[in-house]
Amino acid sequence: MGVDETRFTEIYMRLYSRVWSFARRRASDSGAHDATDEAFLIAWQKLHQLPEDPLPWLLVAARNVLSENRRRDDRQDALVERIVASSPNLASAEPGAEHAVVERLAVLGAMESLSARDRETLMLTAWDGLSHAQAAEVMGCSISAFGVRHHRARRRLEAALSAQDRGNARPTIRIERDAR
Repeated sequence: MGVDETRFTEIYMRLYSRVWSFARRRASDSGAHDATDEAFLIAWQKLHQLPEDPLPWLLVAARNVLSENRRRDDRQDALVERIVASSPNLASAEPGAEHAVVERLAVLGAMESLSARDRETLMLTAWDGLSHAQAAEVMGCSISAFGVRHHRARRRLEAALSAQDRGNARPTIRIERDAR
């Protein structure tokens, strides 16, 4: 290993958890991991520009990545809102791509209201296509326990979707988003 690789490895091993903790206070787990990884990628690219104590520099890099991700997500939210606003009568129109987007957003918004365990239960079967036996293995429980969890999670999702319909609420897309 060269001098650069050794220095970077030492910085990475020593500071990764601290940079991730900083990012986690501002984002979801996945967002924090992404921001931390991106900050270290930038650090690798600018290794010769890093100060003697790189922690503050890494924290600023992680904060900047989180800010850029937040701005990107806000632009996507605004685009979805414009699509929904430009089609006020989606129910009577022929279902098109915008209808699929709105429907997907409604499901994602309802999923957000569920607990992490309920979301995982439903995603393993509906989105990942696992059988109850496979999903039970992933979740670390018996097949019958998974069946009960799945049934309850479906009922909670149905209730969340019904609540959206009753409230005539527009769907949101804030899934696993940064804490602001």
